[in-house]
Amino acid sequence: MDIKKKLENVPSSPGIYILKDSKEKVLYVGKAINLRNRLRSYFQSSASLDMRKTRMVQEVKGFEYLITKNELEALALEANFIKRTKPRYNIILRDDKNYPYLKLTLNEDWPRLEVVRRIEKDGSLYFGPYIPAGAMWEMLKFIRRNFPIRICKYNLEKPFRPCVQHQMGRCLAPCSESARTPNARDRYMEVAHDVRSFIQGEKKNLLASLQNRMQRHSDNLEYEDAAKIRDRLHALEQAWESQRVIAPELGDADIIGLYREGEDASIFLLFIRSGMVIGQKDFFLKKTGDIESGELIASFIEQFYSKELLLPPRIILPVKIKLPTQKQWLGMRRGAAVTLHYPKNEFESRVLKMADDNALYAFKKHKESAVDETLLKIKELLGLDRFPARIGAIDVSNISGSEAVGALIVYENGKFAKDAYRLFKIKTVQGIDDFAMIGEVAGRYLKNMSEDTNNLPDLILIDGGRGQLESARKAMKPFNLPVDVVGIAKAKDRRNEGKSDGIRTDVDRIYLPGKRHPVYLEPFLDTTHLLQKIRDEVHRFAISYHKKIRSKRTLESPLEKIKGIGKTRRLLLLKHFGSLDGIRKASVEDIASLKGMNRKIAEVVKEAIGG
Repeated sequence: MDIKKKLENVPSSPGIYILKDSKEKVLYVGKAINLRNRLRSYFQSSASLDMRKTRMVQEVKGFEYLITKNELEALALEANFIKRTKPRYNIILRDDKNYPYLKLTLNEDWPRLEVVRRIEKDGSLYFGPYIPAGAMWEMLKFIRRNFPIRICKYNLEKPFRPCVQHQMGRCLAPCSESARTPNARDRYMEVAHDVRSFIQGEKKNLLASLQNRMQRHSDNLEYEDAAKIRDRLHALEQAWESQRVIAPELGDADIIGLYREGEDASIFLLFIRSGMVIGQKDFFLKKTGDIESGELIASFIEQFYSKELLLPPRIILPVKIKLPTQKQWLGMRRGAAVTLHYPKNEFESRVLKMADDNALYAFKKHKESAVDETLLKIKELLGLDRFPARIGAIDVSNISGSEAVGALIVYENGKFAKDAYRLFKIKTVQGIDDFAMIGEVAGRYLKNMSEDTNNLPDLILIDGGRGQLESARKAMKPFNLPVDVVGIAKAKDRRNEGKSDGIRTDVDRIYLPGKRHPVYLEPFLDTTHLLQKIRDEVHRFAISYHKKIRSKRTLESPLEKIKGIGKTRRLLLLKHFGSLDGIRKASVEDIASLKGMNRKIAEVVKEAIGG
């Protein structure tokens, strides 16, 4: 094909162009206000193209184009073509999922709350996206426990018998004919609007509404209804105390973080709704070459927001670029204005830095590197004596002191070294004493490691606060090994804040030997992510072992503990009497009469299992 000759027939209209190789495979899809000028710019000898585009043009053997009414229409068409053909020289997002949303059907007579992955123009309210979905499911659990709104999808045209949700007090049962009076519907709609206010974070309005309603019920001597609202108020206050509002001034916004290294890049997206982070998503982009960051972000916006999404009014960008067409396109998709801009003040810059830091962490995680930069930050943050290339973590698990176990895990070279994991049955501690249990595990582990110092951790995290840390240090002291040890305590609610010498409890914190005040782990930092990840892994490992021991003990037969009763006699007793209850009901004489048994053994059996 003579490309130069074909270029003469290209119109000076807006549209998209499709560059192909000798096998008709699509290499690149782009858009242009003027198709002729844009296509000519690729093939002129004087064209100043970057290395990536120069390589691409060398492979181009033909092209096609589609005319559109305007650049806006071309943008939408371009995104669809890229998704469908996945050209090698375009930036491709490997993400075809529809994200989860909460849907509140306020357009129905008896609204319900459900999880959906598609947004429809049906008059319902949608909240989200929740990525990952864990926080959404926790919110849904809370709503179902504290707001009696229906969760079923049944057709309520004809009344029917209420289900167990009503019996549990978790639904006002609009399915029941007796619950369909005008007063009952008013009460139900109040609950539905309370749910909306809770999800949208309208704290003052919701609390004021509930307090007024509680007072109204109390004045009308409806004390049971007043008590229910009182309990709901208490639950809401607790829930909100545990939430960390990241950016109240932002309201609803998406924050795009960017990190680039070599030819690859990582984009990290924070979804902030009502000032709180409700979701996050990272994308790893390969072989971006020397594409300018502005072009990279523009391409990301066009592809990501072409999905079915509930758009915020503001998107903060990691680079200074003007995107008028994308801004107009997003506004049309949202049905209202959407602004795209670089941070305008210190506060917005701080939130963007959070997203950029997470983009860096996601990049390192994807590369499965040793996360050297993060570990260096941890060394500086905690004031450690040595670089923590190998990190161990210790935790214990028990129920009221029974079946107590301990665990140690190791993190090295960007991953968990599972061949270095260790499990311990607590031997020296009786009753509930987590401090002593931590000390036993730390002491036993280091005793074993004292002859294998090549595999000794540089840092050991103790799951717990100052008490657990001091117990571990005491147990480790006799071995005099070069290991830093710190305690990591989980965040708690703020009800007790001010009662701990001014120590904050609303965030995770690290306790250091000899230091009165802990180091606070601010959410969404790469250092916090890594320390929490290690803590959570040892916690999971300890609990898994504890459950296994407990399950095994539950399945043990009481007969196995009786001295003189081996496998043969156990099977004989169970076969003859059918079960443990049968043995309990049998007399000493009945048991002694069996072959291989005698009266002395029969008396031991009866005393051991009762009956």
